[in-house]
Order: sequence, then C-alpha cells, then structure tokens
Amino acid sequence: MLVRDVMTSAVLTVGPAHTVRQVAQQMARRHVGAAVVLDPDSDGPGILTERDVLEAVAGGQDLDQELASDHLTPDAVVGEPDWDLDRAASAMVAGGFRHLVICERDEVVGVLSVRDIVRVWSEARKG
Repeated sequence: MLVRDVMTSAVLTVGPAHTVRQVAQQMARRHVGAAVVLDPDSDGPGILTERDVLEAVAGGQDLDQELASDHLTPDAVVGEPDWDLDRAASAMVAGGFRHLVICERDEVVGVLSVRDIVRVWSEARKG
C-alpha cells in the first residue's frame, strides 16, 4: 500500500507568526496531532506537533506570546505519496517522529501519522 492511500490530505497549515495557543486550538478543533508550518522564507515546510506544544506548556512559556516559528521542527523530513508504507514507517522510526509531511514536488499534499499506519496494518491483519 502507498502513502497516498493512507495519508490525511486535509492538512492543517499555519504560518510562522501564529501563536502556539492558536495552533494548539486549531489542532484540537481538527482533532490532529500536527500542523504544517509554511514559511515563504524557509526552504521547506516545518512541523509543529502536540509534543512541541506540550514542551512549551511544561516549560512555563506564554502560549499567547510564543510563536509557532520558535517551537517547530524546521525543514521537516518529507515523504512522497508514492512511497510504500514500509519506507515511510522506516523513515519515521529512524527520525524518531510520529508525523511525516508528504510533498509532491514542492507542494504539501498530506500528512502521514503513525496512527494512520497502525490502523491500516491492523485492518489488513483482520481482513
């Protein structure tokens, strides 16, 4: 199975000047664990995850003042829609992350999470 068959194509994207609270609120509304941060001054997409938000909270930071750009993973590792799930899972394990930004050429087309992979593999074992 390919990444394109499993990824979430309705990607939450935010700008680098959004506050951490704004991003967290959008993530909660959309029930997603990551937001892709698009900055025209950057070479590629960044990603802000629930873990990044948690670290800001645990660090006592002011979520209304702290910006996404200060807490994201810049130049996130990206995958391609035509990768098979094993390749995507291997990249995620090697990098120690749970969300993989999926790009086609220079455009973000999806996000793949560990949950997506586990769901598909679990369903395949049942069926």
